[in-house]
Amino acid sequence: MITVYHNPRCSKSREALALVEGSPAGHDLQIIEYLKTPPTLADLKRLHQLLGVPVREMIRSNETEFAELGLADTALSDDKLLAAVAKHPKLLQRPIVVNGNKAVIARPPELVSGVL
Repeated sequence: MITVYHNPRCSKSREALALVEGSPAGHDLQIIEYLKTPPTLADLKRLHQLLGVPVREMIRSNETEFAELGLADTALSDDKLLAAVAKHPKLLQRPIVVNGNKAVIARPPELVSGVL
């Protein structure tokens, strides 16, 4: 099962989804439009573990909520950052593609090949 955390309004997200759908492996596919169905805090913690990147790499720092919530403060813990993303899913970097115990932020979209 491949899961794509997807925003259909984002060109990079659409490109990554097309690469997954066009992959020859024929995987079952779950598409989560995370703005309509936001990930829980537990989901985000699992994604963080699977991605193996700093939490800040999971966050879109160019969103207005990032500044409004003071998320640039380097003293904030990972838990506080993830809690902010859980409350404001627009902050989640996209797309994120998960395949089993591997995940990648597919920016650029070609990075999706690393989990297929």
